[in-house]
Amino acid sequence: MLDRFVSAPIELSDAARAGRYERADLIFAEVDHSLASYEGRVYINAPDATLNTGRDHPAYAGAFHIFGHGGCFGDPGHCDVPAGPRDPFDLRAPHQLTPVTKVVIVTEALKRIVPSATDQSSLRVTVVVAAPGKPGNDYLAFSRLRLLTYR
Repeated sequence: MLDRFVSAPIELSDAARAGRYERADLIFAEVDHSLASYEGRVYINAPDATLNTGRDHPAYAGAFHIFGHGGCFGDPGHCDVPAGPRDPFDLRAPHQLTPVTKVVIVTEALKRIVPSATDQSSLRVTVVVAAPGKPGNDYLAFSRLRLLTYR
């Protein structure tokens, strides 16, 4: 888990480079929400962004929010998310700690940032955690980051 994340370069499609899209989303897959609550502030092509960078920075693209569970307080095994597919006839709600998907709409930021970027073939995403108190390393964890554009 992290309090700040900087992605490897994300290759842009021809349509994304040319601005030929109606909407652009950054998709964070399997975001862990088992610990503390936080805001994940998203910046494009600002690998040095910190908590002091703020929402008024030109690289700011949006944010996602996690309402965390604050850790596990149940009996042993209570917080273990079951592995594998569920029975198709199991009508119960998913386990309360099943990782979630977060989508940040970055259309306007992408259209603003990419044309003036030095390298228009890729971009880097930085996520900075904003949390109550002094942020530690117990926040940000996800399995995959994708950029999707839609026509």
